[in-house]
Amino acid sequence: MPLPPLNGLRAFAAAGRHLNFRAAADELGVTQGAVAQQVRGLEGHLGLRLFLREPRGLAFTDEGRAYHLSVSRAFEQLAEATDALRHAPARVTISVTPTFASKWLIPRLSDFTQAHPGIDLRITATERVASFHADGIDLAVRQARPPFGASLRANLLFTQEVVAVCSPALLAGEGAVDAATLARMTLLHDTHDLWPRFAEEAFGGSVKPARALRFNQTTLSLDAALAGQGVALASRFLVQRDLEAGRLLRPVLHVMEGGLDFYLLSPRQGVSSAAIIVRDWLCAVAKGEAG
Repeated sequence: MPLPPLNGLRAFAAAGRHLNFRAAADELGVTQGAVAQQVRGLEGHLGLRLFLREPRGLAFTDEGRAYHLSVSRAFEQLAEATDALRHAPARVTISVTPTFASKWLIPRLSDFTQAHPGIDLRITATERVASFHADGIDLAVRQARPPFGASLRANLLFTQEVVAVCSPALLAGEGAVDAATLARMTLLHDTHDLWPRFAEEAFGGSVKPARALRFNQTTLSLDAALAGQGVALASRFLVQRDLEAGRLLRPVLHVMEGGLDFYLLSPRQGVSSAAIIVRDWLCAVAKGEAG
């Protein structure tokens, strides 16, 4: 059997609460005749009587009483679901690389949640290229170079300024090191494999280290550097806090322009107001740190 008309169910639910068509009409903001007509239509649809019309008002039939309990419960559930939806936080999903997530975004999340408690920020850490539509992504941070597609808006967050970093314990009080000293250290590599170019620019030639460790993510090489396992390369903004706190030092003062800068990407159309707030916050924080 197809579902009854919604107006008939609303009229029946109200009439059942009051057992009076006039009181139900006042609750719904319609005429008494309209309520009576909608209830009759519902009874016709169901093929049974729901109320007994008595001189002093209405009385349930046995079927009507049982049906009213179920209908009232259904309307209560609809009201609760609607209220929960209205008060649910806005959700924004941002796709970032694992290194950007762990070394830059996560340490700053408390500032965002305090400023915008009504936004539920969801972070997807992945190296793969995400699809805004297919993956349900609102914003994405990627290393890239322009131009970008006409359908995308790109905000530059940070230029890629590559620096060498290591634990203070590894230097044992020494300052900047030369190529020979660096060669006696362990060089920590990631998938970007920037050490050959960095050494060429910094020292005018290659550096053949005594030992090398290779990782598939920059965040792992940085964790190894913090643990005193060797010297890593990373974009300066990713290690700025560790440098300022003294957890990392720069054994080589050269700064290499990487060419693959960090951009915040978003669709030009259909961006939610919450996503715009997140986008503006990211850009403002990045601008403040970039100076």
